[in-house]
Amino acid sequence: MHPQNQIITYASPNVAAILEKEAKLVNTQKVLFLLVIAAVLIFAYTQSELNFFVLLQRGDNMVEYIRSYFPPDFSDLNYYFSETLVTISMGIWGTLMAAIAAVPLSILASNNICPIWVVQPTRRLLDAMRAINEIVFALIFVVAVGLGPFAGVLALFIHTAGILGKLFSEAVESIESGPVEGIRATGASQIQEVIYGVIPQVMPLWTSFILYRFESNVRSASVLGIVGAGGIGVSLYQSFGSFEYQKACTILIILIVTTGVIDLLSAKVREWLV
Repeated sequence: MHPQNQIITYASPNVAAILEKEAKLVNTQKVLFLLVIAAVLIFAYTQSELNFFVLLQRGDNMVEYIRSYFPPDFSDLNYYFSETLVTISMGIWGTLMAAIAAVPLSILASNNICPIWVVQPTRRLLDAMRAINEIVFALIFVVAVGLGPFAGVLALFIHTAGILGKLFSEAVESIESGPVEGIRATGASQIQEVIYGVIPQVMPLWTSFILYRFESNVRSASVLGIVGAGGIGVSLYQSFGSFEYQKACTILIILIVTTGVIDLLSAKVREWLV
């Protein structure tokens, strides 16, 4: 008799039931799955050329480089604040437009709402929208509408709509079917089912997604200035390009403080709405 079976035999009924249940959790498929995961991690490790010893050996260079950022140069603080407001405005409108567009897209991408021939093309569209980075979209829109924050807003809008559309659709697919079936029993149309049966269930989760993406978009908007899409990113890029690291440090401090304030405000709004 297998040793594990002997243990189960001599154990109390409750313990034996637990041990037997645990034994069933280990099977050939799960072992193979773990081996595949291990192989993928090893392959990714080699492809990423991870070498933490080099990081430790050259840590002094990194420390010396970071020292060049201090003390921060606050001589252009007012200008940086005004540019930060532009960046926040870009995040607001990019997120708002994306949230509006993500609602119908998420409904069309939900298996429990729409047929497969509608769901799959919509999902592939959302894949394309979020697979392309905001900077690439910003380059495209800079060519179309010129330099400035408008191109950045459009870039954030397209990319964020792809992300929110996916997150929204996953929330829709996890709803309880009871309220929807109850509304359907009254003879309501499919649009009414969505408005009164689906959206009230997912609105708290949708709100959390929107607030988080707004915070992320403010960070992303600060980078879009690299390609001329406006905001504080232009000043940040210029500071790095001219080796004015103390000015770059000031901008980074402003971005950190801005992100922290947005996070606090988002938490308050989430508590109020949810």
